[in-house]
Amino acid sequence: QVQLVESGGGLVQPGGSLRLSCAASGSIFSINYMGWYRQAPGKQRGLVALITSGDSINYADSVKGRFTISKDNAKNTVYLQMNSLKPEDTAVYYCGASLQSSESSASYFYWGQGTQVTVSS
Repeated sequence: QVQLVESGGGLVQPGGSLRLSCAASGSIFSINYMGWYRQAPGKQRGLVALITSGDSINYADSVKGRFTISKDNAKNTVYLQMNSLKPEDTAVYYCGASLQSSESSASYFYWGQGTQVTVSS
């Protein structure tokens, strides 16, 4: 069974920084990519940043130059360093991963439980 557990959310003032972490655990054979998504009230969930097994990275235009995604392969963990935060970054941030468990030959997508990020003065 695979689990994604996020941490690092919270309340921060505009211009501040936060670092999110997401650790994948369980019977993992390989990870195709891991990413961060966010959902603000009344809006659809959307991609924030994604990093593949080959270290290709994609960012949403709204976070380019402010957010940095990175990973630790040994820990099956992905990070999101968020700088220069704005009120419009307020959302629930979800970790998502496409991976193959050791119990299946197919890859599936998994979600974490989400962590709240609130940017407010």
